Amino acid sequence: MNSEWLRLIRNLEDNIGQALFGKPEVIRLAIVALLSEGHLLIEDAPGVGKTSLAKAIAQSLSAKFVRLQFTPDMLPSDILGSSVFLPNRGEFEFRKGPIFTQVLLADEINRTSPRTQSALLEAMMERQVSVEGVTHQLERPFFVLATQNPYEFEGTYPLPENQLDRFTLCLQIGYPERAFERQTLVSHREGEPVDKLKPAMSVAELVQLQQASRAVRIDPSINDYILDIVDATRRHSELILGTSTRGAITLYRAVQAAALTEGRDYAVPDDVKRLAVPVLAHRVQPAGMIREGQRKRAQQVIRQILGEVRPPQ
Repeated sequence: MNSEWLRLIRNLEDNIGQALFGKPEVIRLAIVALLSEGHLLIEDAPGVGKTSLAKAIAQSLSAKFVRLQFTPDMLPSDILGSSVFLPNRGEFEFRKGPIFTQVLLADEINRTSPRTQSALLEAMMERQVSVEGVTHQLERPFFVLATQNPYEFEGTYPLPENQLDRFTLCLQIGYPERAFERQTLVSHREGEPVDKLKPAMSVAELVQLQQASRAVRIDPSINDYILDIVDATRRHSELILGTSTRGAITLYRAVQAAALTEGRDYAVPDDVKRLAVPVLAHRVQPAGMIREGQRKRAQQVIRQILGEVRPPQ
């Protein structure tokens, strides 16, 4: 593996870590989503660092950043843009919406209507936006980090399965340990630490790393391991919805990216074990569970499957 790539990845991790203390695994998994050309959903309580993580990623890449606060009255055109009539020219001109960025923080995405949520689908999957019959390409990279509060459901619209399936990983940041929370207090004495971050790599270098991720070798036995896990989710008695083929492909791509973050140009079974829960748990649906308990039970089921499916030697 190119040692320069690993140096860039470590620099990116360290840089983001200056804004999000004590969460190295969260940062590493966010980078996995970024390198696999995917998107990230964070379900957690307010004030644990979701916005700081998104801003730190953008600052570290010197990438265009937009924070979009989703509300019940938001329309698709508020995200995508719309055509405006110019009387002096006698024609319409398309005015780009906030989605035309490189890092998009979709804050409290479950507070807007399904119609508006669906405006993100084409952009997240195809890296393009279609408005009034005209297709507009988005810049590379295009990374969506969406957030939602899993403890407050009044006035919210749960993301449908086809929307959840577009997110590579679903994470929880969690509260920091006391020592790191003390460090966070001190670091905010003179303002937001994230605003002081300098770029750790260029956007062009990130695109090169994304291409390098696709070249990571995965042995056929690991392919079968991934498919065995996916098949087990479809046959599990407690799940009424198993993992889709898109979910299997996403796990495959995430495993490639994870290997790259570890300095390898080949994947190992432990890469699959490490990523199965954050990649698959939000794609399956337990039977007979209230909304608050679904994600936790789904994670438990995926862990149970990992204990039952034999990895390759």
